[in-house]
Amino acid sequence: MNEQLLAVFVSTFTFIFVGCGTLFIEKRGEITFVGVALAWGAFVAANIYTFGHISGAQINPAVTFAYALVGQFPWKRVPMYVVAEFLGCTVASLTLRWIFDGEDIQVMLTQPVGPKPASDLKVAVLETIITFIYIIANCSSRSDSRAFKELGGVAVGATVFFLILLAGKITGASMNPARSLGPAIAAWNFNKIWIYIVSPTIGSVLATTLYFFHLAPAKSKGDGKQADTSFFDVGAMDQLSANNTIDISAISKNLRGISIFQSSL
Repeated sequence: MNEQLLAVFVSTFTFIFVGCGTLFIEKRGEITFVGVALAWGAFVAANIYTFGHISGAQINPAVTFAYALVGQFPWKRVPMYVVAEFLGCTVASLTLRWIFDGEDIQVMLTQPVGPKPASDLKVAVLETIITFIYIIANCSSRSDSRAFKELGGVAVGATVFFLILLAGKITGASMNPARSLGPAIAAWNFNKIWIYIVSPTIGSVLATTLYFFHLAPAKSKGDGKQADTSFFDVGAMDQLSANNTIDISAISKNLRGISIFQSSL
């Protein structure tokens, strides 16, 4: 469990550090908006391959909640996962604020953008839709036994890339409450933050409900139990942690043996 929480913290920290970091570089004119979208998408994919086997590469509180709601993740782990996700995003945002001291930290925020920003309703609906698409891709490419899971990270990363191209200059393309709240805390600007907490949560719940109750293999539909196909394979992750436990007593015994051998020389 501790390994999983540490992985959640590190994955969310690096996700925000790289993604929001590119926003500062874009502000300087050194990369384009397409480069920013590519950085977000590519790093989501990298996180999946780096942390997927440890924590499910979980970086999104809305997804954690939605998976628990449909029986694909244990409720008892939700609070600690959510805390680790928000903490990772907040620490990363504060770190970026320190590194880019003197620059406009507001660039990290997810807010309606443009000379004529869209209404709150349009922003909320668009955030809900893009989150829905993102989570459907996540569920299908990473959770379904019928899918080619080796390319799950690529599929999810590509989805994030194209969704940011679509909505990034309209809503900020958050799709993640922690991604929005962390920078908001660092900048101490909570303008319209409710949109970026409520909409991704609704989108995630709609996507997981549709997928696991209507599209997933029959054995994982609405049985209230974690499906074998879930990428939050808690049992497997716990087993991995158990198998990788270091035998301290064996190491101590070997060290004592080495000491005795050296003393006899």
